[in-house]
Amino acid sequence: MSAERESLLEFPSDIPIKIFGRNEPEFRRAVLAIIEQHYGAAYAIAEQQSKQGSYASLTITVRAESRAQIDAVYRELTAHELVLMTL
Repeated sequence: MSAERESLLEFPSDIPIKIFGRNEPEFRRAVLAIIEQHYGAAYAIAEQQSKQGSYASLTITVRAESRAQIDAVYRELTAHELVLMTL
Protein backbone atom coordinates (compact mmCIF):
# COMPACT_ATOMS: atom_id res chain seq x y z
CA MET A 1 0.00 0.00 0.00
CA SER A 2 1.38 3.41 -0.90
CA ALA A 3 2.01 6.12 1.68
CA GLU A 4 -0.72 8.21 0.06
CA ARG A 5 -3.31 5.50 0.68
CA GLU A 6 -2.16 4.95 4.27
CA SER A 7 -3.34 8.47 5.11
CA LEU A 8 -6.89 8.93 6.35
CA LEU A 9 -6.99 12.25 4.52
CA GLU A 10 -8.28 12.61 0.98
CA PHE A 11 -6.61 15.07 -1.33
CA PRO A 12 -6.93 17.82 -2.24
CA SER A 13 -8.04 18.90 1.24
CA ASP A 14 -8.20 22.06 3.34
CA ILE A 15 -5.77 21.59 6.23
CA PRO A 16 -5.43 23.92 9.24
CA ILE A 17 -1.88 24.31 10.54
CA LYS A 18 -1.43 25.87 13.98
CA ILE A 19 1.92 27.51 14.65
CA PHE A 20 3.04 28.96 18.01
CA GLY A 21 5.81 31.45 18.65
CA ARG A 22 6.73 34.69 20.39
CA ASN A 23 4.46 37.62 19.59
CA GLU A 24 6.97 39.33 17.29
CA PRO A 25 6.76 40.53 13.67
CA GLU A 26 9.75 38.34 12.75
CA PHE A 27 7.80 35.23 13.79
CA ARG A 28 4.87 36.13 11.52
CA ARG A 29 7.14 37.01 8.59
CA ALA A 30 9.07 33.75 8.90
CA VAL A 31 5.93 31.61 9.10
CA LEU A 32 4.26 33.34 6.16
CA ALA A 33 7.42 33.02 4.06
CA ILE A 34 7.45 29.26 4.66
CA ILE A 35 3.73 28.88 3.95
CA GLU A 36 3.97 30.94 0.75
CA GLN A 37 6.96 28.93 -0.43
CA HIS A 38 4.84 25.75 -0.26
CA TYR A 39 1.34 27.04 -1.06
CA GLY A 40 1.67 30.44 -2.70
CA ALA A 41 -0.75 33.15 -1.60
CA ALA A 42 -3.73 30.77 -1.36
CA TYR A 43 -4.26 30.47 2.38
CA ALA A 44 -6.45 31.82 5.16
CA ILE A 45 -4.97 33.04 8.43
CA ALA A 46 -6.33 33.59 11.93
CA GLU A 47 -4.25 34.93 14.81
CA GLN A 48 -4.66 34.80 18.56
CA GLN A 49 -2.40 36.20 21.26
CA SER A 50 -1.72 34.76 24.69
CA LYS A 51 -3.33 36.38 27.72
CA GLN A 52 -0.17 38.34 28.54
CA GLY A 53 0.52 39.10 24.86
CA SER A 54 3.93 37.39 24.91
CA TYR A 55 3.03 34.61 22.47
CA ALA A 56 1.04 34.32 19.26
CA SER A 57 -0.81 31.44 17.68
CA LEU A 58 -1.30 31.49 13.92
CA THR A 59 -3.85 29.13 12.38
CA ILE A 60 -3.21 28.95 8.67
CA THR A 61 -5.57 26.93 6.49
CA VAL A 62 -4.09 25.71 3.23
CA ARG A 63 -5.35 23.59 0.34
CA ALA A 64 -3.02 20.60 0.40
CA GLU A 65 -2.59 18.47 -2.70
CA SER A 66 -0.72 15.57 -1.04
CA ARG A 67 0.57 14.16 2.22
CA ALA A 68 4.12 14.87 1.05
CA GLN A 69 3.26 18.58 0.70
CA ILE A 70 1.91 18.68 4.27
CA ASP A 71 4.93 16.82 5.64
CA ALA A 72 7.35 19.17 3.89
CA VAL A 73 5.80 22.33 5.33
CA TYR A 74 5.63 20.80 8.84
CA ARG A 75 9.32 19.83 8.68
CA GLU A 76 10.33 23.32 7.63
CA LEU A 77 8.14 25.04 10.24
CA THR A 78 9.29 22.87 13.14
CA ALA A 79 12.94 23.36 12.15
CA HIS A 80 12.68 27.16 12.21
CA GLU A 81 14.23 28.80 15.29
CA LEU A 82 11.31 31.24 15.82
CA VAL A 83 8.64 28.51 15.82
CA LEU A 84 8.04 27.03 19.27
CA MET A 85 5.45 24.42 18.28
CA THR A 86 3.44 23.31 15.25
CA LEU A 87 0.24 21.28 15.27
